[in-house]
Amino acid sequence: MSRAPTGDRVELRFGRYTVSVGNPDKVLFPGDGLTKLDLVEHYRRVAPAMVQHAGGRPVTIQRFPDGIGAGGFFQKHASNHFPDWIERVTVPKAGGTVEHVVIQRAADLVYLADQGAIAVHVALAPAAHVDRPDRMVFDLDPSGDDEFEAVRDGARLLRELLDDLGLVPYLMTTGSRGLHVVTPIAGTEPFDEIAPLAEAVARAVAEREPDRYTVEARKAQRRGRVYIDWMRNQYSQTAVAPWSLRPKPGAPVAVPLDWGELEDPELTSRRYRIGDVPALLERPDPWSGMARRARSTDRARRRLGRPPR
Repeated sequence: MSRAPTGDRVELRFGRYTVSVGNPDKVLFPGDGLTKLDLVEHYRRVAPAMVQHAGGRPVTIQRFPDGIGAGGFFQKHASNHFPDWIERVTVPKAGGTVEHVVIQRAADLVYLADQGAIAVHVALAPAAHVDRPDRMVFDLDPSGDDEFEAVRDGARLLRELLDDLGLVPYLMTTGSRGLHVVTPIAGTEPFDEIAPLAEAVARAVAEREPDRYTVEARKAQRRGRVYIDWMRNQYSQTAVAPWSLRPKPGAPVAVPLDWGELEDPELTSRRYRIGDVPALLERPDPWSGMARRARSTDRARRRLGRPPR
């Protein structure tokens, strides 16, 4: 990548692609003094790791053109003015279709950052077969900020169960409230078969410790318990991408974790922030080889009393 200032713009060149960053000094995180150029530099820096784990998937972006203090919005569709070199995929949705961006390279991420995209969320199925997920995601969502120990223990319970079901679990901070446990699957079954399986996994964990965990989506019914959100495994749902920033004070980041990091007493969902990223990228990637460890769900179905198709 090369960089050239041009008045109130900064041009970033990625091989044959050029991204012109307008208003690079515009403050997007007012409490932290972080600018659009800081946002751009973050996505430029994490691009190799992020594309490896989130590339090739339909994307939903969370845009804050005037910074996190001014409010933002989710955008699923690729705007008409997006450059032709950004790949799209047409995804059937209720009542029609949506043309999503598909991230393939660093220039794509940097261009979206120039559009004020602070957070990146991705589908659980790749663009190549948007109706067949190749991951299951479980979001451990606490009712309050003082329940992270229960989140840790919930992640351990999910890991134990997924191991027993013949699936390979991975861990990630969300940069928001809880932790994600992610497991790669074969990508041969549609969402309407994977979602009930994900629900069965979540219920099995909740039933082990019903005073601490629930699959009840309504907050009023959770009664202080950690919500095991399996509903992201339904068609058209998304999960935050690894290495995505979150639009919150301090600029926290969703970071893949080694399972041993659950023992860190300082671990929280927002443990890592934008300034920690350079050092984190120097560590071995805890999600390395994830795609090669995708497993059939047949054993899981048998163990949970859901016979294979």
